[in-house]
Amino acid sequence: MGLLAQFACLQLLDLVSTLAFLSRGVGEANPLLRTLITASGSPLWGLAAAKALALLLGWYCWKSGRASLLARANLFFLALLVWNLTALLAAST
Repeated sequence: MGLLAQFACLQLLDLVSTLAFLSRGVGEANPLLRTLITASGSPLWGLAAAKALALLLGWYCWKSGRASLLARANLFFLALLVWNLTALLAAST
């Protein structure tokens, strides 16, 4: 799977896992995302806006030949996904 496809999958998994832990009462730690969620009036729309921007930036990195930056972003979002799942498991116990 290519770097851009991995990035897109990680964005989708981050969106779903974030929505899951928000629904269980775990707060969003990122102040920018908290602001987007509040401004949009909905966690789904706030997160979707952030993910749309992330996908545009990922596409730009891929198109401009910044594969190493995209690979590092994938590692970051993989770690973030692990964090989200950990928070989700902690909230369910």
